[in-house]
Formats: sequence, C-alpha cells, structure tokens
Amino acid sequence: MFISNAYAEAAAPVQGGSILDFLPLIALVAVFYFLVLRPQSKRAKEHKNMVEALQRGDEVVTTGGEVGRISKVYEQYVGVELAENIEVTVQKTAIQSVLPKGTIKSIK
Repeated sequence: MFISNAYAEAAAPVQGGSILDFLPLIALVAVFYFLVLRPQSKRAKEHKNMVEALQRGDEVVTTGGEVGRISKVYEQYVGVELAENIEVTVQKTAIQSVLPKGTIKSIK
C-alpha cells in the first residue's frame, strides 16, 4: 500500500568500441614482448648456437656448477673431464657456458 512499485530504468545505449579502448591492452602486450619474450628468445638462440659449437677441448661450466674440459662429443651428450681419470657424461643442453682457454688452470 505505502510502497511504490520499482520499475527498471532504461539501459544506456551501447556505443561502438574504438581503437582507443584497446590502446592500454596493446601497450601492455608490447611491453610484455619487449621486456620478457624477446630477451628470452634471444638467450635461447645464443645458448643453442653455443651448444652446437661445442668441441673437444673446450672448458665448460655445467648447470650443476661443475667445471671441466670436454673430452668426447656425441650427438646429444658430451663427456666432461672434471679431473684426471674422472669423466662424466652430460646432455649438451646442460652446458651453461664455455669458459676462455686456461680458466681451469687459473682456478686450481
């Protein structure tokens, strides 16, 4: 009796989207590409080239931190001599970096 009926108001007309509405999203994608994706793919490409160029006699560091000299090169693996008569076989992708010649002698 004392309460009036509540009727829904007319909805506002939907306006067409413009490119300005998507500009923040486009900027976010661009920043993500230049700060994350591009440097990561560049590092992956450099690592792949380094792995393909491995050869016998290179001094390397593995991802586990072992320092040694490559004694054998296989298709997917390399033999790394850690010390005299101590050799381990690791995957080529487990080689983190190639050291300059003579680094092992300067460490010991």
